Amino acid sequence: MSKSTPSAPIYDSSTRLLHAGHEPKEFHGFVNPAVFRGSTILFPNAAAMRSRDQRYTYGLRGTPTLESLERAIDEMEGSAGTILVPSGLAAVSVPLLAFLSSGDHCLAIDSVYGPTRVFCDTVLKRLGVETEYLDPHLGADGLRARMRDNTRVVFLEAPGSNTFEMIDVAAFCSVAHERGAVTMMDNTWATPLFFRPLEHGVDLSIHALTKYPGGHSDILMGSVSASAGFIKTLRDTQMALGINVSPDDAYLVYRGLKTMPVRLAAHQSAALHLAQWLESRSEVARVLHPALPSFEGFDLWKRQFSGASGLFSIVLNGGGTPAADAFLDALRIFGLGYSWGGFESLALESQLNDRREARAPAEGPVIRLQIGLEDPEDLMRDLEAGLEAAASVQSAGR
Repeated sequence: MSKSTPSAPIYDSSTRLLHAGHEPKEFHGFVNPAVFRGSTILFPNAAAMRSRDQRYTYGLRGTPTLESLERAIDEMEGSAGTILVPSGLAAVSVPLLAFLSSGDHCLAIDSVYGPTRVFCDTVLKRLGVETEYLDPHLGADGLRARMRDNTRVVFLEAPGSNTFEMIDVAAFCSVAHERGAVTMMDNTWATPLFFRPLEHGVDLSIHALTKYPGGHSDILMGSVSASAGFIKTLRDTQMALGINVSPDDAYLVYRGLKTMPVRLAAHQSAALHLAQWLESRSEVARVLHPALPSFEGFDLWKRQFSGASGLFSIVLNGGGTPAADAFLDALRIFGLGYSWGGFESLALESQLNDRREARAPAEGPVIRLQIGLEDPEDLMRDLEAGLEAAASVQSAGR
């Protein structure tokens, strides 16, 4: 009786990520990839140069360092290929340029990342592409009603920027594919550890590696991961634009990936703890956190996502700009700054006046909070000081 071949072990995502993208045996046993800095790569002879018959041909077209990060992200995303670009915004703009042409129509969720809207309303408009924005609450039926014969791209973000609206990603993709449109999704909030867009029908998954993969607020980078039918067009556009990243930056993000599962778990735990506490405060009208049962999109989040990150918002109970300023200026641990996903806590007032259809909260200012890795009780005391300062302003104005 012959022995059966043992099946390959199925590892947890954090285990796979620790070993993804680099094989130490191929690099003398070093557990981290080397940093290959270089533009020129030599060929052995004229024939090889003419045919470009070797793995690496020019620094822009890839190095072992960049390849290690690309392979690691492919492992996370379940994608056929990944490109690296110098920022999260570049990860938005390159695929839009790759799949849209003059005369095309793009449908985007109205709660997209603000700079995505700026790119669509300026550069794409100048190139002859019309972008229309859809209230995410209208769902897949609302998307179906807006699809046109020339709709080439449906651009998704879930949860939505700043207000965290949830959508049924697979349903949206199904509608888009019925009409032959390409689907793209900004998945920066969840990362592929908590949501894998390609498994839900998304063609291109967009990620600001600046955030949780980098994790230390010291780097800018983005990635786009594609399914098999889309990677060639994406890569060709990247090369035509001449956009790639430096090996030193790629190495830092690769290193950050190794601790991302541990950091994300801490961000998630602290953020949910603080979100639940903030729900009890009279100074707060609403807490916009997808993992709270009170949140409108909670059921959609729970059905599709396996976790939540450290970013959410609160809606102050009135007070306008003076209350928002008082809240922010009273903070001592939370920094006032853009971006998120680093080790430090941040806060800002979200400006939502550029939305076309999505409902912005009417009760008061929206304050976005990035919960970092500080002690949650210290952060709670800091937020309490902010809430008390906002309440004082409101009382003085009555």
